Amino acid sequence: MGTASGFTFTVRGDDVVIRHHGTTATTLRGASAADFLAQVERGDSQLLMARVTGNYRRGNERTARQHPRNAG
Repeated sequence: MGTASGFTFTVRGDDVVIRHHGTTATTLRGASAADFLAQVERGDSQLLMARVTGNYRRGNERTARQHPRNAG
């Protein structure tokens, strides 16, 4: 299974700006930003940013869609 990559984040005041390959993916504010920063210290930051932005479903979806079992 591939790993998430290409994510970066910056803290601007109380906000956290998450970028994917240089493009802003999302901005977290308030409690969401605080929770994110606490979780980054404990785990894999790339996977966490992928989950927060909704960009974690990038595996075999395209291949699975084309499988004969899934062709409807």
